[in-house]
Amino acid sequence: MSWAKRSVAAVLTAAVAASVAACTSGGTNADGAASCVYQVTYDGRTYRDVANAEFTVGRKLGAATKPPCDDTGGQDEEPATTETAYAVAGISPKVAIAVGDSPGDVQFVAVYSGNKLPPEVKELITNAW
Repeated sequence: MSWAKRSVAAVLTAAVAASVAACTSGGTNADGAASCVYQVTYDGRTYRDVANAEFTVGRKLGAATKPPCDDTGGQDEEPATTETAYAVAGISPKVAIAVGDSPGDVQFVAVYSGNKLPPEVKELITNAW
């Protein structure tokens, strides 16, 4: 891998980790209001949003649940919602899935270990550049 690709991958990984850390420690949106990190649960595991990953949507797996968001201290709490979970080609659903209303409108999410992405997911981000 070239120096430029390693640099881009390192910057992206650091940006994702910083973003996750900010959101999970009471992050704020552009208006300065608190905001919830995007996460879903599927098959007993919690998955969080991953940006800039290039992937192929696989077969339909079932329902994933987005937990309620209580970033306002009990006022106007967003209720839990359900979306369809899809496999991601080449990656175990124990590591990452895609969720959304249809295969053409999905968001890539992965299981994290602390703030670290699984190697399979890092590879999708690295290869996207």
